[in-house]
Amino acid sequence: MVKLKKIKPLEKKYLEELGFLWHTDSDDTSYIANELVILNEEQAEAYAAAANELYDMFAEAGEYVIENNLFHEIGIPFNLVDIIKKSWQSDVHWHLYGRFDFAGGIDGKPIKLLEFNADTPTALFESAIIQWAMLKQNGLEEGMGFNFIYEALVENFKRIVTLQEDTSAFDELYEGWGFLFSSVKSNPEEENTVRLLQHIANEAGFNTEFAYIDEVEFDDNGIYYNGNKWELWFKLIPWEDIAIEESDLAMLLTNIVNNQEAIIFNPAYTLMFQSKGFLKILWDLYPNHPLLLESSFEPLEGKKQVRKPVFGREGGDVAIINSDGTIEEENKDNYGNHKMLYQEYVKLPQDEAGRSYQAGVFYAWEACGLGFRRGGKILNNMSKFVGHIVRPLHNS
Repeated sequence: MVKLKKIKPLEKKYLEELGFLWHTDSDDTSYIANELVILNEEQAEAYAAAANELYDMFAEAGEYVIENNLFHEIGIPFNLVDIIKKSWQSDVHWHLYGRFDFAGGIDGKPIKLLEFNADTPTALFESAIIQWAMLKQNGLEEGMGFNFIYEALVENFKRIVTLQEDTSAFDELYEGWGFLFSSVKSNPEEENTVRLLQHIANEAGFNTEFAYIDEVEFDDNGIYYNGNKWELWFKLIPWEDIAIEESDLAMLLTNIVNNQEAIIFNPAYTLMFQSKGFLKILWDLYPNHPLLLESSFEPLEGKKQVRKPVFGREGGDVAIINSDGTIEEENKDNYGNHKMLYQEYVKLPQDEAGRSYQAGVFYAWEACGLGFRRGGKILNNMSKFVGHIVRPLHNS
C-alpha cells in the first residue's frame, strides 16, 4: 500500500511566479496533488540503482539494434535511420536527460520497467522544481527528497563540451558556443520546460537563446535564428513527429549532422530508446531479467498483458488485455497506426483509495531524481503529479 503525507497545497499565484502555468486540469482540479508519497532510503536507492543498471542495458541493446539493422522492427521511420547511426557513432551527440517509468518499488513488489522516455521526457519542471517548492513551502527539509535533477543537468550540460564525467575542464575547453532552445507555440508546458533547460544551460556557462520552432531556419549548412548560426540546438519536439510530419526537416537535420554543422539534443539515437519496441529487444537480450517485463510484437498467450503503440503519449491507445483475450480497459487515441507492443501486465502500486502510482526516475549521466504520477489503471492526460519525501529507514 502506498503511504501518503498530507501537505498544504501550493497557491496558483506562487506556482505561476515559478513559471509553472499548467497547474489546473481541464476539469478545474489541481494537477499537483496536495500529498507526498512516503518512501524510505532503501526504496529511493533501489529506484536509482534500477535506472543506472537499465541505462547500461539500453546502451548495449542500442549497439545490437544498429549492428543488426533492426530499425524497422522497432518502428523507427526509415528517414531517420541515417541520422540515428551518425549520432550513435559520434561521442559529441550527448544524451542530455531521460525518464524511466517504473511499476513497483513502494508496495513491497519488485521494480519493473514500463518504458523509457529518452527523447522528449516531460514532468521535468514538476520533478526538479515543484517538488523542492512543496517541501520548502511546508517547512520540510529540502534535502528530504531524492532530487538533484537540477544539479545533475548543470553538470551534464558541461559534459557536452568535456565529453567525460569530469567537468572541471569545461572553462578551458568552452569557446563561447551558442545554444538555441526551441519548442512549439501555444503549449505552455513544453515551452516552460524548454525555458527551464535554457536557464540551466545558462548556469552551466552557455550563451543561449529561445526560439519557437517555426522561427528557426535550416539548410544543409546549419541552423539559424536571429541572424546567428547555432552549433547546439535543443528541441522538445519528438523525433518521430519530425520524421512523419516534417520529412523535409528530417532530411535537412540529417545533412546538418552529417556535415558536422550542428549537434542536436536529445540526439536522434534516443528515438531507439523511446520506442516501446525496444523493450522487446531488451527482453530478447536479457530474458527474465528481474527489472524487465516479458515483451513481444505478438500477443502473449495465456497472460494478462498491456498493448501499447511503439510511439505514443499519455496512455494513448493503450489497452489492458485479460489472459482470455478480452479487453479490461482501453484508452482510445490517435496512435493506433503505429506498430503495437505486448508487455506483460503488472499492477501499479495503489493507495487506500485505489489510485495507481507510477514512478518516474530522471537520468542525466546518472539517476538523479524521482516523481510520481497518479491515476487509474491506465495513466492518461488527467493523471496527477505527486511529490515524495524520503524518510530514514527506521522511520518508514
